[in-house]
Amino acid sequence: MTQHVRTWDEDRPIYRQLMEEIVARIIDRTYREGEMLPSVRQLASKYAVNPLTAARAYRELEEFTETRRGIGLVVKEGVRDILLKRERKRFLREEWPAIRDRIRALELDVRDLLDE
Repeated sequence: MTQHVRTWDEDRPIYRQLMEEIVARIIDRTYREGEMLPSVRQLASKYAVNPLTAARAYRELEEFTETRRGIGLVVKEGVRDILLKRERKRFLREEWPAIRDRIRALELDVRDLLDE
């Protein structure tokens, strides 16, 4: 398994950042609904983190996954839409205000941004 070079934000727990990474991979369909997620050891190796950190990230995502005996951890059906809605709300609440203010400060036209 290829190791991802990732710089972790020291101000936030790594397991939360890893959890966000998994959510992003579900949204971009790297991890598809109904398909197996990497094992804890595979995930830990892939992101060069402690297996306990990977296990904690998966525990935080329990509502979006299910354990299938003999198979492993699987992304639940319908989860992508739920996560997409949640991430859109978070973006509009947490990230968009600063971006909007920066666009206004630079006197950018939104139409020009959409053309880029």
